[in-house]
Amino acid sequence: MKDGFTTLFQRKKMVLIMSLPENNPEWCRAAFENGADAVKGHINVHHRASGTHFGRWSEERAKLEAMLEPDLGPVGLVLGGSLENASLDAEEVRACPFAFCSVYAHHLPAWALDIHPLMAACDNGYTPEEIRAMPGMGVDVLEASVIPGDEYGQGLSLRDLMRYRSIADTVSLPVVVPTQRAIQPREVPALIRAGVRGLMIGAVVTGRGTESIARAVATFREAIDGV
Repeated sequence: MKDGFTTLFQRKKMVLIMSLPENNPEWCRAAFENGADAVKGHINVHHRASGTHFGRWSEERAKLEAMLEPDLGPVGLVLGGSLENASLDAEEVRACPFAFCSVYAHHLPAWALDIHPLMAACDNGYTPEEIRAMPGMGVDVLEASVIPGDEYGQGLSLRDLMRYRSIADTVSLPVVVPTQRAIQPREVPALIRAGVRGLMIGAVVTGRGTESIARAVATFREAIDGV
């Protein structure tokens, strides 16, 4: 896999990642052209926030390869939404030039720990001890996906920031927060103060469509650059 994703966290105060609501080359280009530092696609998962079902690598391959071909920036891939599903195409993905792979830690098969760079996600059931152990197991970036599914789309609270701060203080890895909450651009400074190193925006705040995604990415880019 290409280098470049992890070095973003060394160079930037906050990394802006676009998690696409579907594997769409036009949306991918719009995200990069409007300021995304990285873009993420998916296979083998039903994405709750967007309501999209992403199929096997064989089904999604043409669209994903079209996203990679222009080499606009680092493109990563979610391997799957369960331990079984993430195992289906991991070998095929290993040979492709994705800049990083992304998956919940409890969905990554132990035999695939050599896939790097790896952005592993924790949910709200992970203990501080488990989170603290991630660097030693080869995780490069931690996604703090800790909002319960039935609370998606609600506003960002001080308590959420405290939770993110606690995770950032627990682990020696860059912490990325996805927009499970309806995070607003004006809340970017608060996230940075909470120790968040990356913001991954998706369907909850970007909507679907080229113009909607372009507008959302540009607005968050401006907010980050203005801090």
